[in-house]
Amino acid sequence: MEADGAEILALVTGRRGHFRMESGLHAALWLDLDPLFADARRIEPFVGTLADAIRSHDVAAVCGPLVGGAFLAQLLAVRMGVDFAHAERIASPRDGLFRAEYRVPPALGARLAGRRVAIVDDVMSAGSSLRATHTALTTYGAIPVVVGALLVLGSAGASYFEANGLPVVSAGRAEHESWTPNECPLCRDGVPLEDLATIV
Repeated sequence: MEADGAEILALVTGRRGHFRMESGLHAALWLDLDPLFADARRIEPFVGTLADAIRSHDVAAVCGPLVGGAFLAQLLAVRMGVDFAHAERIASPRDGLFRAEYRVPPALGARLAGRRVAIVDDVMSAGSSLRATHTALTTYGAIPVVVGALLVLGSAGASYFEANGLPVVSAGRAEHESWTPNECPLCRDGVPLEDLATIV
């Protein structure tokens, strides 16, 4: 059963401000997720909840984008007794929203051809890295059947996947707002923008 998202949010630190996220959308909240997996015991109950939700989809592997999504995918794969894969971010020549691109290493991608795969991330808001991981998996003939996250923030990412026939499961959900640059109220108010979308 899903937990209150506040329980998961309590495990991370956040900052308020004006941020351009990986998706290119703007948001007023940024979460520092790096410490989330430093002590896996803290998130074990949430990993268990997510594993239970994914099991009903009869997957043969779990794949997540680096960094946090891959850590989560590995924990889930061990718990569920299935294969693990990860996707890594690569430079993209594209502009605009959702321009991030990820690749699954060929040796891992070849193992996933024709197999049912769960795609997971630590936190999903707009779902940029999950969308790109989905694209990367399908190039190998993998069959994504479910998308999961420890925490789903807002509805942008979940709505996208559900509209494309992929169920979204999570250990918790919380409210979250994001905006396109043209619609951003923080831009209108002149709040300085911090760009978190840049590949370093």
